[in-house]
Amino acid sequence: MNWKTFFAMLSRDAHVARRNLLPLLLQNLLQPLLLVFVFGRVLTTGGMMAARFKDVMLPGVIAISMALSGVQAVAMPLMVEFQFTREIEDRLLAPMANGWLAVEKVIAGMVQALVAGLVVIPAAWLVLGSGVHISLRHPFEFVAVCLLVSLFSAAGGLTLGCSVGQTQIGLMFSLVLAPMMMFGCAYYPWSMLSAFPGLQYAVLINPLVYASEGLRGALAPQVPHMPAYVVVGALLAIDIALLVAGVRQFRKKALS
Repeated sequence: MNWKTFFAMLSRDAHVARRNLLPLLLQNLLQPLLLVFVFGRVLTTGGMMAARFKDVMLPGVIAISMALSGVQAVAMPLMVEFQFTREIEDRLLAPMANGWLAVEKVIAGMVQALVAGLVVIPAAWLVLGSGVHISLRHPFEFVAVCLLVSLFSAAGGLTLGCSVGQTQIGLMFSLVLAPMMMFGCAYYPWSMLSAFPGLQYAVLINPLVYASEGLRGALAPQVPHMPAYVVVGALLAIDIALLVAGVRQFRKKALS
């Protein structure tokens, strides 16, 4: 492991992110704020939904923002660099093992996912106005869940970016990301699926379920949620599996 090269790569990605800070913030904030405004402000103010729905929805929207940001930050550049510009070839020649280059991509994606999730909290609070009951009474649980969620999104982006072909990008969003968001318990607690027993247990393969439930337990413990140990254990297992699969796919792609 060449730490100097590793941090140089990380600094380069940070510099690119700083230069594109405004587009990145707009990209990461627009969809969450639209969801928060429509579901949390328009529908609750109009009486179509109860005001307490804000507490259920906001942690889920944060989870979606982190998941999408991490996946896009890692997967989309990898698809471009491997299949179009071939820019990745220059980095593969750096004095560092290819596997560590993949890890660097994941860490850069984690940082973007964390920023995307954290900026949603004050912005959404302003949009929702009164009636939001979220707190940081469990700061260590919140930090642990945020780190695990950012790792799952970045490692998932690494796996998808090295597995999906250039003609299958649209398919990735249709068959992977869209169902993940709809059945990720972002807009409802997992316990509400008890009326659909088969579906309730089928969605447990979805990492976003644990992300939404974990952030709900950390920020809005008054809302039904999974126990923290279940969330942390599941996310840890998913993170390890995605990271191992992503590094393996990256090495295979680099050698092809």
